[in-house]
Amino acid sequence: MIEESAVVETDEKVDVKTPVDKSFSADDYRSAYEEMLLIRRFEEKAGQLYGMGLIGGFCHLYIGQEAVVVGAQMAMKDGDQVITGYRDHGHMLATGMDPKGVMAELTGRASGYSKGKGGSMHMFSVEKNFYGGHGIVGAQVSLGTGIAFANRYRENGAVALTYFGDGAANQGQVYESFNMAKLWSLPVVYVIENNKYGMGTSVERASSTTNLSQRGRSFEIPGEQVDGMEVEKVHAAVSKALAHARSGKGPYILEMLTYRYRGHSMSDPAKYRSRDEVNEYREKHDPIEHVREILLKKHKMSEDDIKTIDKRVREEVNASAEFAQAEPEPAPEELWTDVVR
Repeated sequence: MIEESAVVETDEKVDVKTPVDKSFSADDYRSAYEEMLLIRRFEEKAGQLYGMGLIGGFCHLYIGQEAVVVGAQMAMKDGDQVITGYRDHGHMLATGMDPKGVMAELTGRASGYSKGKGGSMHMFSVEKNFYGGHGIVGAQVSLGTGIAFANRYRENGAVALTYFGDGAANQGQVYESFNMAKLWSLPVVYVIENNKYGMGTSVERASSTTNLSQRGRSFEIPGEQVDGMEVEKVHAAVSKALAHARSGKGPYILEMLTYRYRGHSMSDPAKYRSRDEVNEYREKHDPIEHVREILLKKHKMSEDDIKTIDKRVREEVNASAEFAQAEPEPAPEELWTDVVR
C-alpha cells in the first residue's frame, strides 16, 4: 500500500507529496542495503585506483546518490531499459552488470564491458538493457526517448528510464525530447537526479526555476519531486511513474532530490560548498545509514548480520579491483574494431 506523507514546501511554493511505500518488506530493505553498499564500496575503490593512476580520463563518483538508482531498479520489470549520463557506475551495478567487468573497463582492460575502449563514461551492456554512460551533457535524453519510441513501435511493453542531472535539465534537446515523448505518448520515465550542483554551480544560480519536476508542464507531462535519499520512497515513486508510462499515458518526470558527497569529478576539490553542508547530509540523510537503522531497529537484524554483508561486499569489490589490475590492456589492433571507416 502506498500512502502520501505530509506536504513538503519547495522554494517555488509548489506542494510536493513524497510517497511512502508500506509494502517495502524486510527482504526489500536487505536487498537495497546490499546493492547500495556495493555501489558505495565500489566507488570508494574506484576513487583509490584513480588516485593510484590506474584509471585514466574522467571519473565521476556516485557516492551519496545510491538510493536513487537502487530504488528505481527494484521497481523495474524485465525488459525495461536504462540510459544515463557520465556519473554512471552506480547504474551499471544496479542493473546487474558484473563489478569485475565494470572495474576492468574503468582501468582500460580488454575484458571490460567496452573492451577497454569506453572507460568510465562510455560503457554499456545490451544483455542488461543498459545503454550507457554518455559524456555529452543531456545527450542521453534524446537517446532514451528514441529507445522509448522503439518500445512503442515494437509494442513490447517496456519502459525506458532516462536519467539526467540538474545541469542537463537546462539543455535544449531535453525539451525537444519532452515534446516528442508527449506528442507520441512514448513509454519513458525521465529521472532528474538533482544533487544540487551542476559541476561547480548550484542549481539556484544556474536555473531560473528550480522545481525541476515541473519542467514538463508546458508539454502536459506530469512530474513530482521525490526524497532521493530514501530508497523506499524512490521505489514507490518510480513504481507509480512506470505504471503511468506502461499504460500508454506517455512520459513522466521524477525529480530525485539527492546529494553527492564528492566533487563533480575526481579532479574537483568541491570548494564551492561548505564542509558543514556535506556533513549535514552524511550525518542526517545518508541513504545507506537510513536503511541500516531500519534493518536494525524495525526488522531486528543483528549487528553481526550487517557486518557479514559489509565483509562480503568488500571482498567482492576487492576481487573486482584485483581482477582488473591482472587483466591485459587491449591489443593495438583493437583500435579499429567496431569502428566504421
